[in-house]
Amino acid sequence: MHGDKYIAKTLFGLEEILAREIESLGGTDVQPLNRAVSFNGDQTTLYRINYCSRLALRVIKPFLQFRAHNETVFYKRMRRYNWDQLFGLEQTFKINSVVHSSQFSHSRYMALKAKDAILDVFRLKKNGQRPNIDLEDPDMIIDVHCSGLDFTISLDSTGESLHRRGYRKKNRPAPLNEVLAAGMVMMSGWNSSIPLLDPMCGSGTILLEALMIAKAIPPRRNRLRYAFMNWNNFDRELWSQVRRSAILDQKEERVELAGFEIDARRAKETQAVIREMGFQGSVKVRSVNFFDEDPPFTTGMIISNPPYGKRMAQDAIESFYRELGDTLKNKYMGWSAWILSGNKTAIKSLGLKTSQRRMLYNGAIECKYHFYELYAGSRKTIGSIT
Repeated sequence: MHGDKYIAKTLFGLEEILAREIESLGGTDVQPLNRAVSFNGDQTTLYRINYCSRLALRVIKPFLQFRAHNETVFYKRMRRYNWDQLFGLEQTFKINSVVHSSQFSHSRYMALKAKDAILDVFRLKKNGQRPNIDLEDPDMIIDVHCSGLDFTISLDSTGESLHRRGYRKKNRPAPLNEVLAAGMVMMSGWNSSIPLLDPMCGSGTILLEALMIAKAIPPRRNRLRYAFMNWNNFDRELWSQVRRSAILDQKEERVELAGFEIDARRAKETQAVIREMGFQGSVKVRSVNFFDEDPPFTTGMIISNPPYGKRMAQDAIESFYRELGDTLKNKYMGWSAWILSGNKTAIKSLGLKTSQRRMLYNGAIECKYHFYELYAGSRKTIGSIT
């Protein structure tokens, strides 16, 4: 065991593959948790995971643990810490609080108590002076986590969530989080030798994440700011080395990626994003109806997140899934397909037998990620969960 202890947060169902990813990025003593992975690492590992991880949402560093039976004890324990050694008067901060406890029921109230304790420490030690709160763009982010009577106080190394890659247009939300899309690709067993199709690609998130995985492109290659840059021990030269090393590790892989999108306006927007990223030679998105179009490759893998029917009548969504299943059976023999769906009833209308399934969450929606082998003659599998 070496280095400091960190916790990388992720989405439910991605813990095991995030653990393997963290090991590949230099983490040791790696332990999957619930929606998180704990690990040990040095500064290089911390910087590398923030820059290169496709599955982490943020990385926090626990530095204070204690038990408290009420708010008064919590406040006193927070007052004991030398907060002025962690950051200075000129720096701003905010508190993030998550509470799972019958004794402490309000996350926001605990955040306020933590803030009061920190400010009181500064006032006492700095002749009444105190740092400012900044809820939008703070220098320091302090994470308060309560489970029962146990508190863990951590420093957020990340800042803005790591799922934000920078390629998605602002104010244009997509139905699939980038971390979830990357997880779906990595779970599938897909690699660059297998042609990949998303038949209802929307904003193209699955295809773009697959391309960056195949070419080992850092998911946040253009991001300039992270919370750890405001820490006392930030090493600018080491950070530059980590970035340079990751960029040098990129591969010139040839990939075949295609997307269909029935909405012409959305397809045009996705094509524009692909051009801006310089990937137009690798990802082809066309405005066509999957049900009417022929396969773009002779064989390959499908990974898709079709509609769940939240705004459709039940008979309409079941008919949609029935047509989806018929299209796969009639046109895509010899392929394999991974389908994410949050509609447990409609997915049965595919009429296909799933050989694997995993539970995932798309936002607050509980989903199942199904694997289908579309046999052509002999039983042949392309891809599997690893």
